[in-house]
Amino acid sequence: MEITQEVRTGRPGIGIRLRQHWSTLTVVAVLIAALISMPVLSVFSNVLVGGTSETWSHLVDTVLGEFLGNTVILCVGVGLGAASIGVTTAWLTTMHDFPGRRFFEWGLVLPLAVPAYVMAYVYTDTLRFVGPVQSWLRETFGWRAGDYWFPDVRSVGGAVAMFMFVLYPYVYMLARAAFLERAAGMLEAGRSLGLGPWGCFFRVSLPLARPAVVAGTTLALMETLADFGTVAYFGVQTFTTGIYSAWFSLGDRIAAAQLSAALLAFVILVLLLERASRGRARFHNTSRSAARPVRQRLGPLAGAVTAFACFMPLFLGFLLPGFLLLEMALTEGDAQFGARFVQLARNSFVLAAVTALLAVVLAVVLAYAARLARTRLPDMLNRIVALGYAVPGSVIAVGVLIPVTRLDNQIAAWWHSAFGVNPGLLLTGGIAALVYAYLSRFLAVALHSVESSLGKITPSMDDASRSMGYGKWATLGRVHVPILRGSLLTAGLLVFVDVMKELPATLVMRPFNFDTLATQAHTLAADERLAEASTSALTIVAVGLLPMFIISRQIVKGERVST
Repeated sequence: MEITQEVRTGRPGIGIRLRQHWSTLTVVAVLIAALISMPVLSVFSNVLVGGTSETWSHLVDTVLGEFLGNTVILCVGVGLGAASIGVTTAWLTTMHDFPGRRFFEWGLVLPLAVPAYVMAYVYTDTLRFVGPVQSWLRETFGWRAGDYWFPDVRSVGGAVAMFMFVLYPYVYMLARAAFLERAAGMLEAGRSLGLGPWGCFFRVSLPLARPAVVAGTTLALMETLADFGTVAYFGVQTFTTGIYSAWFSLGDRIAAAQLSAALLAFVILVLLLERASRGRARFHNTSRSAARPVRQRLGPLAGAVTAFACFMPLFLGFLLPGFLLLEMALTEGDAQFGARFVQLARNSFVLAAVTALLAVVLAVVLAYAARLARTRLPDMLNRIVALGYAVPGSVIAVGVLIPVTRLDNQIAAWWHSAFGVNPGLLLTGGIAALVYAYLSRFLAVALHSVESSLGKITPSMDDASRSMGYGKWATLGRVHVPILRGSLLTAGLLVFVDVMKELPATLVMRPFNFDTLATQAHTLAADERLAEASTSALTIVAVGLLPMFIISRQIVKGERVST
């Protein structure tokens, strides 16, 4: 079935008719993209229609400046820290040979499995006044309260440290790929100019890897802006905590939407700065040299220092938090472990599985429609859908709740007038709206994976399938899906893990008396019941390791291919 739109040119004497063929697949893809993009549009529409509320005026006069200041400090600190650690470790593991290099090549990505709010819970328990570190200092040196200074982890600086050690792998992975891609050629060019190892790094390697470093840093900043659990637990006032307070504490949806729009504007600003930083510069790899890096073998002392430099980010970002969580779970235990834990795990796994399955199906439809479309509209809409991953979960939650709640109330009113029974909130009273919010946020993850894999399939296979009498749907099911099986599994797994870790959207939109592992860990940690939160947090980390193992395999495989 095709929908044909005819457009006549306005110039006299010209009877040319422009035809745009819209297949059913294209129409379905457009509807899906519009539905997924609706939450962001809803936020802006409520800002324009709702006017200025008294709550918003109060926020502007009191805390909006603090929100903006803390957000800027977080972005600057996390950006510099994640970029420094990621670039340094990527350069060391790519260009040098030292003890433990093969382990660090893939081990340095493991901190991505630990949500920042889990790190915050663990380090707070370890570094607080009654924690093991300060208790040991007082026992060892005979100090008392007030005799010494110890940094407060529950601060803006502490939040920067948590994000920095969890998010640096974004920069590490992209920078390392850039170094490997240009390894032999750039070293050859640098040596021909008489540059030493440091000169090659600062004058050749780092400038060429700039797009990858900026992209990785931008991803880290997006995660920082989207976080709620860490900043809320540390008492750092940001836009995400303000959105939650405006919605639940003050009950003002307009103020929540306005704060969401301000945060979204900040996200857009970061994306525009990332694009502007590239300017008109182009970073093409024109070297025909082999991709194999010529590593410098380090001596015993230099090798030990390099191994230590790579070990510390991994230790602080994954090994130490994982060990402390495991110790708390085994020694102190979780009083709610048992039937309650099974229920929480079931809720989390059901939400994650349903969302992952729907995301993969929708991603296949969107990517396949863009592949077959005769216009660029589906591809443009896919780019809009991909922006959902850059939008914080709290913004998505507000953008979903406002229109869905209105629809729910209209359905309930109609049902009551027609049948005399009030059905309650059908959408927001269950998990349907929550799954919708997850799809708006994480569909981009599945779409990117499916698009990249589908693009590697030559169009001649479509032609061969059509020559055998198969239509587009039969071609998709019999030809493309079997080839994409691994990519579809990876896409579903990535969405599954993201949903398991998602906190702000779940806190805002979960049905009454419906908790997940993430919300349980946050609630218990907020009540200073860190030992009881350890089991839920440890489970989230364990699930998060699954895609990290896939990424690690790809890193090792890519290293073997290049060598």
